[in-house]
Amino acid sequence: MGTPAFPNLGKHCSVADCHQIDFLPFTCDRCKLVFCLQHRSYGQHRCPHGDNQGVTVVICPLCAKGVRLIPEEDPNITWEKHVNTICDPSNYEKATKKRKCPVAGCREILVFSNTIKCRDCNVDHCLKHRFGPDHKCPGPRKPYTGFQFSNLMMTTRNENPRPNRASAQPSSAWTRLVNAATAGMAKLSTEFNQTFQVGQSSGISGAEVCPPCNARFSSVTTLVEHVEKVHGKSNNRAGVRKLTVDVCPKCRKGFRDPVALVEHVERDHGGTSKA
Repeated sequence: MGTPAFPNLGKHCSVADCHQIDFLPFTCDRCKLVFCLQHRSYGQHRCPHGDNQGVTVVICPLCAKGVRLIPEEDPNITWEKHVNTICDPSNYEKATKKRKCPVAGCREILVFSNTIKCRDCNVDHCLKHRFGPDHKCPGPRKPYTGFQFSNLMMTTRNENPRPNRASAQPSSAWTRLVNAATAGMAKLSTEFNQTFQVGQSSGISGAEVCPPCNARFSSVTTLVEHVEKVHGKSNNRAGVRKLTVDVCPKCRKGFRDPVALVEHVERDHGGTSKA
């Protein structure tokens, strides 16, 4: 028994009719005897201390679950209990259905050893179609990098689907957005009017000054009308000189000095005086 290098290797089966030498013997956990592969179970070697410790499991054909048979109970009664309690026929398809490669025409069954998950589309494929061009991978999903206002509009439309025309009511989020935009435009319009509209009744000094009488006007047009109307007939009087106003053709700003007008055009309009 054994080999010259391993003299204690292998043991004989304890069953008298067998007595076969086994190099990988099994030791019974009840009677502590050694048995071969064929007689390793309690029933095969008729273990006196087994006390029906063996486990028998039957696969249910309805739900594909294992049903453990109780040694001292009738198998029919055990089966009846299983069918009336935990048997779920809907689990049969989940337990028995085998996953296949999603590529059209491929019948490869996906198991642990031949399944590869694509890093781009995150779908399992077989080894043959593991690369993107082989399974026509659409590629990774690109993030939307649009304007924030466009994102807000898209989010609002997704959260609030378009209702029927008969019962169309503006959504609360869209109403808040429109109200905020209207209020912002009204505020800008008010500030613009306050900045560029100067009136004598408001107490704000005008932008244009009349040289003879130092009167202030909000625009060049009103200043010219005032000079022609008030000072047009008194040009011959002493101390009153004729007023000449040059107007910028682009921003309509008036200048009494032509040199100042040229400097204004070169500085503010890049040297271009075309309207």
